[in-house]
Amino acid sequence: MISLRVRTGAIGLALLTGLTSPTTTATAAEAPPGPTVEELRLDGAVPQEILRRSGFDTVAADFARALDRAHSYERARRTVSRAGAELWRRAVDRAQGRGPAAGDLSRDDDRPLYWARLGMTRALRAWDPGFRLDEEQRARLLDELERGSRGQDDTGFPRGKGMKRVLVTGFDPFTLDRDIRISNPSGAVALALDGTVIHTPDGPARIETAVFPVRWRDFTAQAVERALRHRLPQADLFTTVSQGRVGRFDIERTNGAWRGGFGDNENTGRPETVPVTDPASQPQWTSTTLPYAEIVAADTGRFPVYDNTSVTEIPAGGTEPVVRPQGPTPGSTARAGGGGDYLSNEIAYRATLLRDRLGLREELPGGHVHTPVLQFGAGNTTAITDPEFVRNRLDIISQVRSIVTVAVSATERTRG
Repeated sequence: MISLRVRTGAIGLALLTGLTSPTTTATAAEAPPGPTVEELRLDGAVPQEILRRSGFDTVAADFARALDRAHSYERARRTVSRAGAELWRRAVDRAQGRGPAAGDLSRDDDRPLYWARLGMTRALRAWDPGFRLDEEQRARLLDELERGSRGQDDTGFPRGKGMKRVLVTGFDPFTLDRDIRISNPSGAVALALDGTVIHTPDGPARIETAVFPVRWRDFTAQAVERALRHRLPQADLFTTVSQGRVGRFDIERTNGAWRGGFGDNENTGRPETVPVTDPASQPQWTSTTLPYAEIVAADTGRFPVYDNTSVTEIPAGGTEPVVRPQGPTPGSTARAGGGGDYLSNEIAYRATLLRDRLGLREELPGGHVHTPVLQFGAGNTTAITDPEFVRNRLDIISQVRSIVTVAVSATERTRG
């Protein structure tokens, strides 16, 4: 998810206002709020084909019927909580080969989860219950649905010794107005690896995963910190994952405290410093503690893996951005981390800053992995899938699993 504003030039931004508060909703006395920009894409031919060919085309309607049976806020909350968790589990089970395939779309596809969730949030946003549901209550229900259907409430690690604990995060598809067929390999990674056990020379490791939205407002509302604050102290290693550049993996060495403002999935964005709690102590840069040298040196798959040290900064005393191939210089101001200035850089910045503020920097390896861009086969400009597309996604998933395995083993050797 490297910012196209940094890598390939500006693409025109819509200015974002109201970033400091979560999505607001109408009160019961008012007409229900209209669908979001993301939800408006749902009725297109491609999303509907993805839902139909994966067997997820009835999810939203089933959820709407369940909501209509909820005659109080508490019952609605239980309905939303259960439905969100069920959607996440269904997507994970499909990706990992459990249960019927329900459609001819490849099991490793992350897109059914994304589009089915939007159907559910649209139904909840438009729901007119037979009781008073105020703005704050509807917002809480939407938040619970988002978190549950993204696996953010389902990252419990096993207790006891003998099993290492690894946390991996992914993202929704993005840049959908450019190509609505897009799949995000990091989201596919999250579905494929959730709850799985990898075997390393130093013993087994359990992976737990979650997916995050490509929306600035959620990050401003501390969605990353809320999801990870209680999980990082339980983990032995973590990595945030997103889609980056064509044909390569990058282990991002440095993350910057700057948003470039490239449009998100709601077509909003503005350049600004990453907003965090306690900005007075906010660093301009955070760093990976993943064993990047060992990862780069290992044979993890068909795509090359790079230790990416480059950043863009305004040097101390300067006024213009400068690219620094070897990393930031003392006293500089961030304008792009190794992973750019989009949400992939921001999730890495927030996760590693949280690691540091929790006092875990010396004991918890963590950082960001950028995957290759997931590409369709040559000449495919309209079909929602093809054999090369599936092969590329499966190979990326497999290579992330190998990268995590190497990282766990290298960390254990260092500690030993």
